[in-house]
Amino acid sequence: MKRFVLVGTLVAALGATTAFAQKSGGAAGSALGTVHIAKKVMADGKPLAPGAYQVRLTSDEPKPGVGQAPGAERYVEFVKGGKVAGREVATVVSAEDIGKIAKGKKPAPNSSSVELLKGGEYYRVWINRGGTNYIINMPVGS
Repeated sequence: MKRFVLVGTLVAALGATTAFAQKSGGAAGSALGTVHIAKKVMADGKPLAPGAYQVRLTSDEPKPGVGQAPGAERYVEFVKGGKVAGREVATVVSAEDIGKIAKGKKPAPNSSSVELLKGGEYYRVWINRGGTNYIINMPVGS
């Protein structure tokens, strides 16, 4: 009987954690996706070499600006070879709100896009994880 209670408690706890993670757009430390960056960029003021990176969501948030909702931005980490190579701020946009701010082609759920923006001065990394959009703009490195 004690085993059934323990198993039931464990299943309930896992279900609650999964529901929270899905509602909040993913758990901190969770992988958002893998991206390939073709040129050197700057991430949080430091150079990030070209290559493939796993992008991971952190629990860190920058202080919200005036009129900005808490949670509208989160830090993400660029991981290569199991080590954090850089981090940057991502703007977090829900599936409901993305149409209001983004025009044109958007990544499908659970996919990403990386593009050099007009003028060639910034790269945009855009990850759509389960309908929540993470948009990261990084200047091209020198």
